[in-house]
Amino acid sequence: MLHRKIYQLCCDGREVCVFLRDQQRWIERARILDIEGDLVTLRYETDEEDEVCAWEEMVRLESIGSVTQKLASVPRGNAEFLMTEDCPESERIRKHHPDSNPE
Repeated sequence: MLHRKIYQLCCDGREVCVFLRDQQRWIERARILDIEGDLVTLRYETDEEDEVCAWEEMVRLESIGSVTQKLASVPRGNAEFLMTEDCPESERIRKHHPDSNPE
């Protein structure tokens, strides 16, 4: 089942975090480029001493302990959030009052 899920994530091209249990480390913000047999090719970047390094790493499927992906994010600090009034009328959720009976 893990093989199928990793294949799906590879096709989607989403960023994932992968835990390698044999090395006890996380690879963050990686993209799964390819799956060939039991080898998974990952591409990710790291910040090291004022430079960004791009890595491509091949890991065995059996060494992958966990794969996570970010579903959503919200900015910190002063952010302008859209309010209901900014939403188009067709997309607004209408309130239903159970005590208002048409009879």
